Amino acid sequence: MKERERIRKAVALRYNSEEDKAPRVVASGRGAIADKIITAAREAGVPIHRDTHLAEMLAGLDVGSEIPVELYQMVAEILVFIYSLDQSRGKSGK
Repeated sequence: MKERERIRKAVALRYNSEEDKAPRVVASGRGAIADKIITAAREAGVPIHRDTHLAEMLAGLDVGSEIPVELYQMVAEILVFIYSLDQSRGKSGK
C-alpha cells in the first residue's frame, strides 16, 4: 500500500512527572479523528513527531492508559528530543 493510501493515525501523549509513572495516552484516532488531533496539536504549539511504527503500537492502547514498559525507550527518546527543542527555543516551562 502506498504511503498516501494508508489511513493516518495519531496518538497524543501526556507526561507529568509529578502525577504519572509513565507517559499516558490522552487521545488516539484514525482518519478524520487523527487529522483533528494533529490540527489541535499544531494550534497549541505541541511538537509533532512522525513515527508510523510507534503510532501503530500506541494506537492499540486505551485512552487514559500509561504506555507499557516495552515502549519506554522509544518514547523517552522522543521526549528528550522535544525537551531539547523547547530549551533551544527558550521554553523551559517556567
